[in-house]
Amino acid sequence: MTNTNPVTSTIGKDGEPAPSGGPLGPSYRKLFSATVVSNLGDGMAIVAYPWLASAITRNPILIALVAVAQRLPWLLFTLPAGVITDRVDRRRAMITMDVARGALTLVVAFAVLGSQSGLPGPSDLDQVTGTRTGLFLVVLAAALLLGMAEVLRDNSNQTILPNIVEPHQLEKANGRIWAAEGVTNTFAGPPLGSLLLLVAFSLPFFVDAATFFIAAAIVLLIPGSFQAERNPDEPPQSFRHDLGQGVRWLMGHSLLRPMAIILGFMNAAGMIFGGTIVLFAQEVLEVGPLLFTVLFFGGAIGGLIGGNIAPLISQRLGSGTSLAITLGGSAIGLVIVGLFPWWPLVIVIFGIEALLGILWNVITVSLRQTIIPSHLLGRVNSVYRFFARGMMPLGAAFGGVLVWLMERQFDRDLALRSTWFAAAAVYIGLFLFGRAKLTTDKIEAARSAATATAS
Repeated sequence: MTNTNPVTSTIGKDGEPAPSGGPLGPSYRKLFSATVVSNLGDGMAIVAYPWLASAITRNPILIALVAVAQRLPWLLFTLPAGVITDRVDRRRAMITMDVARGALTLVVAFAVLGSQSGLPGPSDLDQVTGTRTGLFLVVLAAALLLGMAEVLRDNSNQTILPNIVEPHQLEKANGRIWAAEGVTNTFAGPPLGSLLLLVAFSLPFFVDAATFFIAAAIVLLIPGSFQAERNPDEPPQSFRHDLGQGVRWLMGHSLLRPMAIILGFMNAAGMIFGGTIVLFAQEVLEVGPLLFTVLFFGGAIGGLIGGNIAPLISQRLGSGTSLAITLGGSAIGLVIVGLFPWWPLVIVIFGIEALLGILWNVITVSLRQTIIPSHLLGRVNSVYRFFARGMMPLGAAFGGVLVWLMERQFDRDLALRSTWFAAAAVYIGLFLFGRAKLTTDKIEAARSAATATAS
């Protein structure tokens, strides 16, 4: 079967071809391994960064501002990153960004090392007064730069996969990657980060930096060229022209356009409570750093199950019905957490939410990789992610301000719980909107049309 998204060459010096049958192939295994390693570090960062921020300041707006800085590049840098992805070798872009992220994380690690003697222990956070401005600014700047590197790295990662596996293998390949990300991000990484945090505040940051360097080395071992094909008869175009092509293609697509907008509001809703979740865990659930990581175990289990059964659910229920279940089920889960903030129940809800999130990602990412033309994949993917991820800093900012306003009218407990109700309201609206826009018939029609055009 001919790959619908060819690159200039998918055969390396060792003569390793892209797989044509059931096995996903050695190049995929390398990409998968790099994903596991880097996401192990990301899992440690899930605990380390918010706990560090909460030891620097207790101001909900400032804590949310760190999340805003981390997500802001998805709003500001996603569109240029798409043009870059279509102009460079995507594998090299991934390597460069992983090295850059490793270096930036080392800067944070040394900054924390120099200040950790004055930082409170995990059980002494109630003694924090004011803000350690210098260290806060280091964390804020690092979050912004790490976010920019993540944008280009992730866009390159998603656009390289169709050149490593066959089109009919995309849901299987994406499912395994999402499952691995879930396990390392929320099951293996956070507990390891907590244990390292208890040893020394700086230790998880040093280990996180090492994971980026290791991931870059693994991606370096993937053979072949992953430069998007361009028409040799077409003269080089300006950056603005290339960007405009990607914007026009997505905005003219009747299925991907509403899908991108819906995902944008989904991610914004997640950040409404996600930006201050460390305060919710500490003050409402009353958990320490180790139990904080246990909260995400449910997400890891749900992600692992979801990554393996998502293709089956999609086939059995239909892709449109599966997406509707994701939206409706997420809304119910968020309301339950807001009403009953008991940490064992939160673990279960996190598991269900993660399974639904993986189901959404497996269906929609595989669809994009199938129907977007190869020479436009980087740009269209980035425009899609501009809508999808660019709204996350807005959600985080809204969540921080919401808590700040609510605690002036009500108590702190209700203020922190209100973010979950606000996110649920967004999901209810998305369910009503998406049920008509994202039907199984429309999704399968788009997939069939792309396959027919490619053949």
